[in-house]
Amino acid sequence: MKKILFKLSLIIVLSLIICIGGLCISKADEVNQTEVATVTTTQDGSNTGNEESSKDKGIGMIAAALAVGLAAIGSGIAVAVVASSAVGAISENPSLLGKTVIFAGLAEGIAIYGLIISIMILSKI
Repeated sequence: MKKILFKLSLIIVLSLIICIGGLCISKADEVNQTEVATVTTTQDGSNTGNEESSKDKGIGMIAAALAVGLAAIGSGIAVAVVASSAVGAISENPSLLGKTVIFAGLAEGIAIYGLIISIMILSKI
């Protein structure tokens, strides 16, 4: 049980670090928005833009994907642990159903947090 909780906490911490990194990258992109948005037109009509904008956008997309993915993995592990324990507790005492549903909802909330963070990252790109 301790190994599972350690793995779960490690996944949550890593997903938070990645989410914060993605938000910092998005914030830096917002500061340099005037440089990123600059597009010059040459005489032959072709547009040349800043190459860094696609790199920053790609890193932001990766951060958003990792935020959702790691949060979903962490939530899946948490729901697996909570649900198996809840079934055992309910089989012994049916009056514990309400408490176990609350714990399962808290475990599922991890995935929702990852989704919210990824939406925040994507809105900054």
